[in-house]
Amino acid sequence: MVYPQPRTCIALLSAALVALIAGASRPSAIGQFSPTQRDVARRARFTHVSNVDPEVSNGLAPTPAATEAPAAFDSLTNGFDPQGPPFDTLDDTNVIALRSFNENRFIFEEVERAEEGLGPTYNAQSCRECHQNIVTGGASQVTVQRAGHLSNGDFFDSQGGSLIHSRATDPGAMELLSAKDPIRSFRISPNTLGDGFIEAIANDTLMKISSNQPFFMRGLPVQVAVLEAQSHTRIGRFGWKGQHASLESFAADAYLNEMGITTPTLPTENTSAGNDVSQFDAVPDPEDDGEDVKAFANFMRATKAPPRGAITQAVTAGEQIFNRIGCNTCHVASITTAPAGTIINGGAMTVPAALGNKIIHPYSDFLLHDVGTGDGIPIQPTDEYANTANQIKTAPLWGLRTRNRLMHDGTSFTRDEAILRHGNQAVNSRRQFQNLSSFERAALMAFLNSL
Repeated sequence: MVYPQPRTCIALLSAALVALIAGASRPSAIGQFSPTQRDVARRARFTHVSNVDPEVSNGLAPTPAATEAPAAFDSLTNGFDPQGPPFDTLDDTNVIALRSFNENRFIFEEVERAEEGLGPTYNAQSCRECHQNIVTGGASQVTVQRAGHLSNGDFFDSQGGSLIHSRATDPGAMELLSAKDPIRSFRISPNTLGDGFIEAIANDTLMKISSNQPFFMRGLPVQVAVLEAQSHTRIGRFGWKGQHASLESFAADAYLNEMGITTPTLPTENTSAGNDVSQFDAVPDPEDDGEDVKAFANFMRATKAPPRGAITQAVTAGEQIFNRIGCNTCHVASITTAPAGTIINGGAMTVPAALGNKIIHPYSDFLLHDVGTGDGIPIQPTDEYANTANQIKTAPLWGLRTRNRLMHDGTSFTRDEAILRHGNQAVNSRRQFQNLSSFERAALMAFLNSL
């Protein structure tokens, strides 16, 4: 196919966005748009269109009303939704979406089938397939593949988009990587437990964290579109590039790009390496009415944060070392969410009491940094996001003790290996780590293994 140049894409954004938001189904879109135009339309859908609302909060310092966010691996609600009927009593005949935590969890775990819209290209059959460890919603070892190439210094997605699907409902729909796309990377599935608290962090809080960091280590508060709010601009925080700012956007994107299921938010089917696959898909678009996306989002919003392990003397000493060598500059230990009643997500959500004024301990700033491990693939292949190619969101370290595949690509297998991969903006911390005594390293590892 012919790859569109970034500036050409910008010129086509408005018309493509109108067409896509109007919800044109895949059959009509295929007749109307070339593969390149469909790619431009998809890109337009993710283009933010407003200034950033600060969602004013003093979340850097706990307020008198702030309380600790609930944290546990117990599959119980954090209070955002009622618990609901006993989970083991639920089935397809009695589940009601959006009624309770357990029912939304059932939908999050539900296995999709081709006759329901799965595929034709996809990576997983359910949300739980990638997000389950200890309990549903946790991080896993599952990775996805991304690819693209450079032309005159500009990045271009692979022909069907940077995400390469590893499964298909028919051999004829299987997506194969082109030899013309030498930029390749894996990205491992992230934890989603506690994500409701992350969503409830005000934009202003993340921007202040960035401005308070030393210039050399300052993270980028990336601006992205809230899909359910007419692409209103918000600071991203979900995904390895911070490419989503709301859980509904995150869920809609995953439903399409990981399971191949279209919704009113993203109604256009994926291609297979730029080739139309409608012959393998008999389900009209959109394949879901959007209710499942809301159920996925509300399940994540209602999960508790990953809990800490035992806090021993060695763990306390290790955290002091962690702070002393500068790891806490990016791996921020404590953040307070916006007060209950704060309007976020471009007006699409109001922070509820269950998520507001909560102190969380994610050990992340949710900003993008260049620590030398970037995969060369930007959020979108446009001028605005070109500098995100070699940036990665600071990995939240809560729940770290449940993971043995580390970094964004899952190719670091020990804590030491992961730390030693840090360079560029994190080079000073790495050097200080290398100079630690064996006793200090042991204490630092005890701390990390308590998270």
